[in-house]
Amino acid sequence: MKWTLAFAAAIIAAGSASAVAETPVERGAYLMKSIVACGNCHTVQTPNGPLADRDLAGGMEIPDEGMVARVPNITSDKETGIGKWTEAQIILAIREGKRPDGSIIGPPMPIGQYRKMADEDVKAIVAYLQQTKPVAGKVAASEYKFPLPPAYGPPVGKVEAPSRSDKAAYGRYLVTALGHCIECHSPMGAHGPDTEGKPFQGGAVFKGPWGASVAPALNASHLGSWSDDEIKRAITTGVSKDGRRLTPPMGFGYYKNLAAADLDSIVAYLRTLK
Repeated sequence: MKWTLAFAAAIIAAGSASAVAETPVERGAYLMKSIVACGNCHTVQTPNGPLADRDLAGGMEIPDEGMVARVPNITSDKETGIGKWTEAQIILAIREGKRPDGSIIGPPMPIGQYRKMADEDVKAIVAYLQQTKPVAGKVAASEYKFPLPPAYGPPVGKVEAPSRSDKAAYGRYLVTALGHCIECHSPMGAHGPDTEGKPFQGGAVFKGPWGASVAPALNASHLGSWSDDEIKRAITTGVSKDGRRLTPPMGFGYYKNLAAADLDSIVAYLRTLK
């Protein structure tokens, strides 16, 4: 009788664990609607927020020196989106910047950071993208007055995420490989954001309907006097330490969905920056 009760309890416990287990689509949805925030670029933004009926359908133009980037449709539409792409092809596009036809994806797609995205997370993002509502909408090709590289590096092998128990290490993963915060918050160099020489030192200028916003430094020179809660408030609501409203393109509408543990990890990592 005792054995039977113990066995039944084990089955119930296993069933409960399975019931709350996060599926790849659920993980992908969380990432897309929080730290990865692909919709911040791949959904047309208006003064009243993103166009809900055009979610991930692309169409935004991002003009910058020497280029006009036109953000593509990444819905599951088979004719104008990525509905015909396989899982492997989408992963190759995200982490290595290469389309199925072999052409290279140019900036501002942060391929340099996405190369560090863990296998489990990139597969979850693909699982989410493949079940999105197809939205038709053809987008013209981007124009670059400079040559794109033949590749962004050697083929990406197996990538694992750091343990979530190491808050600073996992926070670094969140703000580089997933959130690519390092690209926007590093000054522009001769070949793009200087994420190696001057990481998180700020200074990049972003122009849009809001005017021109300058990305601040995220190291101790700027955040040293901020409390943890003030940093979290800025990330999730766009309100600075002094109560000032921060401006786009920071994706506050997505970052408000960050889990408390992930916010803690992000702050833990930012505290390590000299």
